[in-house]
Amino acid sequence: IMERKQAKVFIMAPVVRDKKGMHEKLLEDLRREGYARIRINGNDHELDEDILLEKNKRVDIDVVIDRIVVKDETRSRLYDSLETAARLAKGLVKVEIDGEEHLFSEHFSCPECGFTISSLEPRLFSFNAPYGACDECLGLGFKRKIDPKRMIPNPEKSILGGALDKYANYESIYLQQVIQACKAYGIDVEKPFKDLSESEQDVIFYGTVDPVEFRIKTRTGSMQHRFIKPFEGVINSLERRYLETTSRMIRDWIETMMNDIPCEKCRGTKLNEQALSVKVGGINIHELTSLSVVKLNIFLDNLKLTDKEYEIARTILKEIKDRLGFLINVGLDYLTLGRSSATLSGGEAQRIRLATQIGSQLTGVLYVLDEPSIGLHQRDNHRLINALKDMRDIGNTMIVVEHDMEIIRSSDFVVDMGPGAGEHGGEVIYAGSPEKISECETSITGKYLSGKLAIKIPSKRRAHERGYLRIKGATQNNLKAIDVDFPIGCFSVVTGVSGSGKSSLVNEVLYKNMVNLITRRSETAGSCSGIEGFDQFDKIINIDQSAIGRTPRSNPATYTGVFDDIRDLFSSTKEARIRGYNKGRFSFNVKGGRCEHCMGDGVIKIEMHFMPDIYVECEECHGKRYNQETLEIKYKGKTIADILDMYVEDAVEFFRNIPKIHNRLKTINDVGLGYIKLGQSSTTLSGGEAQRVKLASELYRRITDKSLYILDEPTTGLHSHDIVNLLDVLQKIVDKGATVIVIEHNLDVIKVADHVIDLGPEGGDSGGEVLIVGTPEAVSECKASYTGQYLRPVFRNIDSDLLEE
Repeated sequence: IMERKQAKVFIMAPVVRDKKGMHEKLLEDLRREGYARIRINGNDHELDEDILLEKNKRVDIDVVIDRIVVKDETRSRLYDSLETAARLAKGLVKVEIDGEEHLFSEHFSCPECGFTISSLEPRLFSFNAPYGACDECLGLGFKRKIDPKRMIPNPEKSILGGALDKYANYESIYLQQVIQACKAYGIDVEKPFKDLSESEQDVIFYGTVDPVEFRIKTRTGSMQHRFIKPFEGVINSLERRYLETTSRMIRDWIETMMNDIPCEKCRGTKLNEQALSVKVGGINIHELTSLSVVKLNIFLDNLKLTDKEYEIARTILKEIKDRLGFLINVGLDYLTLGRSSATLSGGEAQRIRLATQIGSQLTGVLYVLDEPSIGLHQRDNHRLINALKDMRDIGNTMIVVEHDMEIIRSSDFVVDMGPGAGEHGGEVIYAGSPEKISECETSITGKYLSGKLAIKIPSKRRAHERGYLRIKGATQNNLKAIDVDFPIGCFSVVTGVSGSGKSSLVNEVLYKNMVNLITRRSETAGSCSGIEGFDQFDKIINIDQSAIGRTPRSNPATYTGVFDDIRDLFSSTKEARIRGYNKGRFSFNVKGGRCEHCMGDGVIKIEMHFMPDIYVECEECHGKRYNQETLEIKYKGKTIADILDMYVEDAVEFFRNIPKIHNRLKTINDVGLGYIKLGQSSTTLSGGEAQRVKLASELYRRITDKSLYILDEPTTGLHSHDIVNLLDVLQKIVDKGATVIVIEHNLDVIKVADHVIDLGPEGGDSGGEVLIVGTPEAVSECKASYTGQYLRPVFRNIDSDLLEE
């Protein structure tokens, strides 16, 4: 205002804004307080006039506080008038400058619509705090709703033909209500569900407003109940029952028909309208956290601030930039800040924790890292190595469990354990500098580091004789509408830097769509325009690294099915037959043979309330899981508990004369798991070990040329020597006619593949494109491919001894 010298200014307090009423009390109060003029709907009035307003007419009333000509000497008068107006109108001030009206507010609010936010505090921008969370989804960003596609997996069927079988069977009172409601509204229950109009489907899903007469028969048909009420609708009924039921079984059943749908109010942002209204550099906090680490870094570099704003934000910006730098240095520049922790791989989560520790700048700390290179492309390895060295250089000790040869070479000191695995290991084979480990004759690691041992490259690749499994227009996450061909009957590897779209392409688009096509389901799958060649398959197996079984009772023996055969064997022994023990007697999961004191667990859990629970060996069975009578039955001098405590490689020899058991155990041994125990709890197996148990289980099943196997980084946790066994198994699967598709960073796997699809060029938004498709040799010649750059030395320095015949 003070910049408009000699301007005529009216200072007003907008006390009524677009409200009905005569406002007699307000006008009387204003007169009593000494105000002289008001403006009603833009027209000036003296308060000593008789002012009559219509009761049902909306009006604006502004109290004229002062009229001023702007001069330097009127500055203090102007301040006083503005303060008076704000106090009278509860924070609002209307100013007219030379006929131009301006509305101001002293609150965080819009003076026009009245939208207000409270004071800006950090908790406002957290979806974990009620202060900032969306009040509709409570900060989750989604609501669990019934998905019509999951409830009606086959819309080709009619209602009478079983379209709603997942909801209720024909005799159910629920389905009787659906059929009678349809008849009341003239809906053909024998018509395919997909051919019903949208309004007809809405009646079925969401019910009716008008009452419907129902005559419900009991299952026997002996009784009939008559009642009149509006039809609730199938979806409304399920959602009500989901909220009201106390039965876990019913909730699990209803959840099979549900999907997480983005919250309509916050549109998946998790935050309320107040938090989203605050913007920095033109974007709100959700838009900012949706940027990748590298893009946010660029955004902050280009952020335009005034000198005053920069002084306020300088320290905060430095902290943010430092932390982004730490994430970039450990190879996580492609991640978005708002990414759910549940979607992070183990390696990504570990590197985030590493970045946090780098930022803390602690010294004198002993850090232990377990395979930090998991999921990391060779290009990003040097960043990780530099980050580890930086932490070492500020005075910390870094102990890293690792199989990656580049990281081993970069270390200061190597401790090599062995010589084998399981009971054949546990010894220190070598301790010293990485340069001298190759001189240790008993160190397998040293032999791979020196090149004395290496995984051989096939002298020829399989031809693409059976056509292709073709994905068209894949757009899931960062994929750029790509078309990808996987040769049928070949060993294909999908490569690319971290975050380039490999998992989106294989796990989300290929696997989930193939499952829907083969099984005729309608589960949520990655977006693409179509898949060709799916009819060449009747089985798809995704061998991931999730735990085997649902409880700690699960173990390799039960998961692979070999324990059933072992129990059959024990029940067929002479002593077992005399006592009448059947197969169930030798299960630790059911009453009869198990120890009832520990319920077959072998341990007793002691709850510590405010500390982690502890487990102690059962004093009755001494960890054997079985009661004494069951343990009296022996096969070749071994009890059933002895068998579960046996290493796989020992069990292979022990059951050599029982082909059914021997062959199953041999498949576990062949995937490099000879060192684990048959009864080892699933919770003690690593992700890589669990994946290989699943692979062994599949190997025993019938493999055909219509089988498709998918593996996501199967070399996780494997030494180079173990990778040899893994590759041998995968090649045998392909030799039987199956198709194998693997996501992998490991060059030893990539170089032996028949076909490579390399995605990139970068991670996140800068990825999602197909850089090159072809043999590993062709990829090694692609200059745009980071994978190619690291493959190039492998093929240029190839020795004839490293070629398979």
